[in-house]
Amino acid sequence: MVTFLNEKGEEVDSELFGAIDINQIYAIIKEEKDLILDNFYIHALSISSYRRINGIEKKELVPIKGFSAKNAFFEAKGCTDLTYCSFSQSEVSFDGSHFAKGKVLFNGSIFGKGNVVLSNTLFRDGNIEFTGCVFGDGDFLFKNSIIKDGIKDFQDIQFGNGEVSFANTEFNSGELLFINTHFNNGRFNFKVTRITGGKVDFHYSVFGDCEIMFERTEFGNSRVDFRTVDFGSGRINFNRSLFGHGEVNFEGASCKAGKIQFKKAEMGFGTKNFNLMEMGDTDISFERTEFGDGDVSFYNSTFHSISLKSCHLDHYVDLRVAKANMLDISDTIVRDIIDIEPYDFPVEIRTLDMSGMRLLGKLYIDWGHNKCNAAIQNQEGTTLRQKAEQFRILKENFSSTGKYEDEDEAYIMFKRFEAKSWLTEQQEKGGIAKIASHIPNGFQWLVFDKIGLYATSPGRVLLSVVVFWFFFGSLYFLIDLSGLGKTVSAVGNPDKLSTLLQSFYHSAITFFTIGYGDVYPIGASRIVSGLEGFMGVFMMSYFTVAFVRKVLR
Repeated sequence: MVTFLNEKGEEVDSELFGAIDINQIYAIIKEEKDLILDNFYIHALSISSYRRINGIEKKELVPIKGFSAKNAFFEAKGCTDLTYCSFSQSEVSFDGSHFAKGKVLFNGSIFGKGNVVLSNTLFRDGNIEFTGCVFGDGDFLFKNSIIKDGIKDFQDIQFGNGEVSFANTEFNSGELLFINTHFNNGRFNFKVTRITGGKVDFHYSVFGDCEIMFERTEFGNSRVDFRTVDFGSGRINFNRSLFGHGEVNFEGASCKAGKIQFKKAEMGFGTKNFNLMEMGDTDISFERTEFGDGDVSFYNSTFHSISLKSCHLDHYVDLRVAKANMLDISDTIVRDIIDIEPYDFPVEIRTLDMSGMRLLGKLYIDWGHNKCNAAIQNQEGTTLRQKAEQFRILKENFSSTGKYEDEDEAYIMFKRFEAKSWLTEQQEKGGIAKIASHIPNGFQWLVFDKIGLYATSPGRVLLSVVVFWFFFGSLYFLIDLSGLGKTVSAVGNPDKLSTLLQSFYHSAITFFTIGYGDVYPIGASRIVSGLEGFMGVFMMSYFTVAFVRKVLR
C-alpha cells in the first residue's frame, strides 16, 4: 500500500500495488521470459547490478523478451537502471507509471519495432537519461507526462520512422537536451509542451522527411538552442509558441525544402539569432510574431522567402540576408531600425514587399545595391497604388538618412507609379473619363517626367533646353523656306548671317527672353516666337527649381 501525502504531510490518496522481489525480476530476465510489472511496486531495479551478479560486461546488452510496467511504482535510493537493455520487437510500456525516487536511466538501450510508451508518467526526481538509445519504427510516446526539475537527456538517440511525441508534457526547469539526436521520417510532436526555464538544446540534431510540431509550446525563460539543426524536408510549426526571456538561437540551421512557421509566436527579452541559416528552398514566416525586447538578426541567411508581415518591430532587425526570392515586411510597424543595406557581402532580394508599412524608425537600404526598383516592381500581388506608396516610403526614408541621390530615384518611381495608378483608375471608369484621362497623363509624362525627371535632374532640364532651342530654330528656318513667315534683321545683318544661323540666333534670344531687338519675326514666326518665349520662361524656372533643390541638399 502506497500512501500519497501533500506538502503539508496530509494524506491525499493511497493505492495498492503488487509486490515482487528484485531477485525474482532478475530471474525472469535471465530465463528470457516476458517481464510483466503492471501495477507492481518495484524497488531498486538495476540492470547494472544484474550484470555484476551474472558476470556480464558493463556495456554488454541484456536481452529482455517482453516488457510492460503500466501503472507501476518505481523507487530507488540512487537510480532506476535500465541501461544497455535489448528489448524485443513487442511494445515496451510504462504508461501511467510513477517514478518516485532516484534517477531513471535508459542509456544505450535498444528497442525493437514496437511502440515505446512513457505517456502519463510522473518523474519526481526530474533526472532522466536516454543517451545513445536506438529505437525501431514504432512510436515513442511521452505524452501527458510530468518531469520535475532536473536534466532530461535525450542526446545521441537514433529514432526510427514512427511518431516521437512529447505532446502536453511538463518538463519544468533544468536542461532538456536533444543534442546530436537523429529523427527519421516519422512525426515529431512537441505540441503544447511546457518548460519553465533552464536550457532547451537541439543543436546538431537531424530530422528526416517528417512533420515537426512545436505549436503552442511554452519554452519559459529557457535558453532555446537550435544551432546547426538539419530540419530535413518536412513542415516545421512553431505557431503560437511562447519563448520567454532567454536567448533564441537558430544560427546555421538548415532545411532542404518545406515551410517553417512562427505565426503569432511570442518572444521576450534576449537576442533572437537566425544568422547563417541555409534554407534556399524554404519559406519561413513570422507573421504577427511578437519579438519582444532584444535585437533580431537574419545576417547572411538564405531563404526562398521570409515574411515578417504585420509584426511590430520595436528593436533593431538585421535583414541582411544573403539571398531571398521574397522579403515580406508589409503591414509592419517599425519603431527602430531595419537593416537591409549590404556591407561585406551582397544582399540578393528579388522581391521586397513594404505595402502598408508604418515606418516610424529608419530603414537602412541602398537603392542600387539592393536593387530597390526591381525588388518592388517584381511584386505580383500588389496594385500600382501600393507600389507607388512603397516608393514614397523609400523616398522619405532616404531623405531622413541623407541619401539624397537615392531619394531622387525613389521619388521618380513614386510619381511614375502614382501616374500609372491614376490612369488605370480612370480607364476603369470608362466613357469620356477614359478618353480624356490621356491628356493630363500625357502632359505629365512629357513635361514632368521626360523633360526633368520631376525636377530631380538639372542636367536633364538643360539638355531639354538645348532640344527646345534646336526645335524652335529649325521651325523658324522651315517657316522661312515655306514663305509663311521669317525672321528679319533690324540692323541690316552686319554679321552676314545665313537664314539658318539667323533662325537659331532668333530662337536663342527669344527662348532666353533676352530681347535685343536686332532680329524680329514676321508672319507665322510671330506665333511661334510667342510660344517659344513662354517655353523659355517655363524651362528656366524648371531648371532653377531642380538646381536649387540639388544645392540646398
